[in-house]
Amino acid sequence: MLKRTVDILASFFGLLVLFIPLALLAVLIRVKLGSPIFFTQQRPGIQGKPFNMLKFRSMTSECDANGELLPDEQRLPAFGRLLRSTSLDELPGLINVFLGNMSLVGPRPLLMEYLPLYNQEQQKRHNLRPGITGWAQVNGRNTLSWEEKFALDVWYVENQSFLLDMKILLLTVIKVFKREDINQQGQMTMSKFTGNKVEKSNNERL
Repeated sequence: MLKRTVDILASFFGLLVLFIPLALLAVLIRVKLGSPIFFTQQRPGIQGKPFNMLKFRSMTSECDANGELLPDEQRLPAFGRLLRSTSLDELPGLINVFLGNMSLVGPRPLLMEYLPLYNQEQQKRHNLRPGITGWAQVNGRNTLSWEEKFALDVWYVENQSFLLDMKILLLTVIKVFKREDINQQGQMTMSKFTGNKVEKSNNERL
């Protein structure tokens, strides 16, 4: 109850204080990247229940000759990279927090298609509401392997406390100002999770 109360109060006052900066940022996104201003995507919430996650748009909608979207790296302009490196694209997530779909702190909500790929231990990351930031984000973020991320997520779920959440929020602010661990080495965006290597090799033997 304390965690949810903090989420409601922090997201409400955060949206109130940031209303004008958010409006100005929305105008900039419309001018530089076009519409829509928001990126919305269905993500798994607590117990895997789907919800629509909100972020500011950071990519263009450029397509190839066949009408297919270009790779992420080619659709991420300098302005989009700035939004991501400063985490400004995450600010609309405060709406999800206020509505109860997300928490300020928790395992990051990933893609719905990953749900059947988790092993039993990794599935524990959905025992809490997903967060705007989390233990994995302040301990390596996109420089971590998927297995390392999930291990940190599960550790957080099993050890969550008010003091730990405050520590994560403080470390998040430091990370944002330092702009650390934003990209996976050699890539502009994180590679997709395709399943657990050990389990896949065992299945191949069968």
